[in-house]
Amino acid sequence: MNWHEIDQKAKQWIYEAGERIRQSFQQKLVVEAKSGPNDLVTNIDREVEHFFWEHIRKTFPEHSILGEEGSGHELKSLDGIVWIIDPIDGTMNFVHQKRNFCISVAVFADGVGQIGLIYDVVRDEMYHAIRGNGAYLNKTELPPLQKKTIEESIIGLNASWLVENRRIDPAILSPLVKRLRGTRSFGSAALEFAYVAAGKLDGYITMRLAPWDFAAGLILVDEVGGVTTTLDGKPVDLLKKQSIFTANQTIHQQIIEEYIKGKI
Repeated sequence: MNWHEIDQKAKQWIYEAGERIRQSFQQKLVVEAKSGPNDLVTNIDREVEHFFWEHIRKTFPEHSILGEEGSGHELKSLDGIVWIIDPIDGTMNFVHQKRNFCISVAVFADGVGQIGLIYDVVRDEMYHAIRGNGAYLNKTELPPLQKKTIEESIIGLNASWLVENRRIDPAILSPLVKRLRGTRSFGSAALEFAYVAAGKLDGYITMRLAPWDFAAGLILVDEVGGVTTTLDGKPVDLLKKQSIFTANQTIHQQIIEEYIKGKI
């Protein structure tokens, strides 16, 4: 399999889709709520996903597709080559801010991540990786993640997990937050994964990600020596929603052991 050829095709389509998204800034969006008022989808999300669906189906008809907005296949396994796509990750930011969102595309072969692409449309920043070839931000290779202590670390963490919620007791993470150098929340899981890979964040914790939210980021983080698991340290499942913890490996296990293990 020529992964470099597939990578180039994917990047071409991502740049074209990014231009389509930028042009939409001058248009009135059609915004709908899916599972609730904070779970948004727009006509542009659906158009971009359909754009990828058509190009992949025409160019690589033997490949399968898993997309957030319903394009693609009902997959029960990751056998063969599977594209996992989020046309706009951070739709709420796209609607309200016109920034801090991205296109996320990953390609897996028999369950192993081969290509990870996260494109910050507004900043024109492409985070990209081919398995075994390192990770890059545009043309600059990202260095291996450096050792950090918890006290030196900044973690991506939404404030909703530190107040009463349906998914986790806020008392579990509050002591960790007090020990950290700081926390940040950008509203786009894929971008937060990219920031971990680039060393802009030292970790990212969330309770509710779908495969298209983290598939590309998982590959990027792996290429620079980071670790991605469920919040309790188990392997991630690319076919279901779950809690996710990605981080510099020097703090990953320590945080699980000291703050999470046996509490969720």
